[in-house]
Amino acid sequence: MVSSNNADVELSRFPVADLNLALETHNPQGRPVLLFSHGFGQTRGAWSGASAALAKQGCRCVTFDSRGHGESDRVADGAYRMEQFADDLIRVAKAQPKPPVLVGASMGGLLGMLVAGEVKPSPFRALVLVDITPRWEAAGVERILAFMQAYPDGFADYDEAAEKIAGYLPQRRERKTEEQLRPLLRKGADGRLRWHWDPALLAGVVNESERYQPRLLAAASKIDVPVLLLSGARSDVVSSDTVREFLQRVPHAEHVELAHATHMVAGDANDAFTREVTRFVQDLTRQGLAESKANSQVLSNEKDLDRPDNRQHAGAVQP
Repeated sequence: MVSSNNADVELSRFPVADLNLALETHNPQGRPVLLFSHGFGQTRGAWSGASAALAKQGCRCVTFDSRGHGESDRVADGAYRMEQFADDLIRVAKAQPKPPVLVGASMGGLLGMLVAGEVKPSPFRALVLVDITPRWEAAGVERILAFMQAYPDGFADYDEAAEKIAGYLPQRRERKTEEQLRPLLRKGADGRLRWHWDPALLAGVVNESERYQPRLLAAASKIDVPVLLLSGARSDVVSSDTVREFLQRVPHAEHVELAHATHMVAGDANDAFTREVTRFVQDLTRQGLAESKANSQVLSNEKDLDRPDNRQHAGAVQP
């Protein structure tokens, strides 16, 4: 793994089965470990605000660009499969010093559910699912894909791109700046700006997604780690029906709805999102400390029973 350090942020190229992923670690020595997995068509930059805030609170925060996205390599033959993304996620999780809390949005959350349900023991300490359930509302997904496919010839400049994005995300008060857009766009030989993601993704992962729903539903029923589902009250991808079905399959999961958020929860309501993740992680930490204390007490009692004087009294015949 090739790395470069900048204060408390470490950038690296992380090797997986057939390519390298762009990976970023905030506060490398921190604990607990949070691993962030972004949605389809996004980059690790989707987590910049949350990961920086949580790192300041002492967490080790790891973000990465999925294959075919951002600064990560593209698949040479253009054949993208869900198994590849799941395997990448497992490899990154297992490379961490401790099992991480996975924070997964949209596609990243689906991958987290799949891995947590099918891989035992789970490589994750817990799951935070960001506006995603095993079954989703088709109309919302179709809206997202329509925008992704709307500009095959790209944009003339950053201003045009910012205008189109603002129209797609009317709930955002501020338009994206050129600095914010640079990681999302690539300049082609013709001088036009196009999305950072590999266009071949649309033919691969998207076409597979519907086929995966039965498998995702089955995997969700087998999740045995703590789960927090954060949904946007204005989301058109997750609904009360899909949430209800998910909670029936994962009855130990906690659900929190964020009032002003759409499907883009972290971007729409980052402060509320970060606050809920912080609370969940703190609860996990307290639970872990309590379990550790209980285990230590059990071991202490066992040692006391194993002392010679206790063994003698235990075997003595009482008058």
